[in-house]
Amino acid sequence: MVFGGRGAAVALTSLALAVSTAAWTPAGHADGGRQRGLVCTGESDSLYDPPLTLSARETSVHTEARYACTVAPGRTVPATGVLDAVTADASCITLTSTHATETVRYGDGHRSVILYDQGTTTRVVGALNVILSGRVTQGRGQGLSARRSVAARPGQLPTECLSSGLRGSTGGAQLEIQP
Repeated sequence: MVFGGRGAAVALTSLALAVSTAAWTPAGHADGGRQRGLVCTGESDSLYDPPLTLSARETSVHTEARYACTVAPGRTVPATGVLDAVTADASCITLTSTHATETVRYGDGHRSVILYDQGTTTRVVGALNVILSGRVTQGRGQGLSARRSVAARPGQLPTECLSSGLRGSTGGAQLEIQP
């Protein structure tokens, strides 16, 4: 089949438009608008106010995380997360929170707001293992479920629970947003 000059130009323009549209489709919309999940891994630092002691009391938890997020196959972007929660009965022995909010800002300009409404905490050999689950309420992954797990180590000796209290912890974090 032979194209005239104008036919070849139309065909090449159409091909270029199709390729550029596929290349610039956002990760969450590449499947006809169906949301894809993502996985973020990194480190997270938490501060407790007031510090955790052996006595359970209302405590605010402020967490800042640094993630590397796989937002599409072969595509990873840096991200930061800020999580805030208030727990009615936090202590060195237990840290429960049924409501927390995390805002994740991705290096490509997107963000996710996650509301966690379930959580479990276990302490194993001084490490605090926290698993939160909830939903993305705004932004990338809106409507999808979210699960955040952290294996935190106190920034102080556990004996601080007997005196001034634990002021914070740091540890590895993983955030999964899945359909």
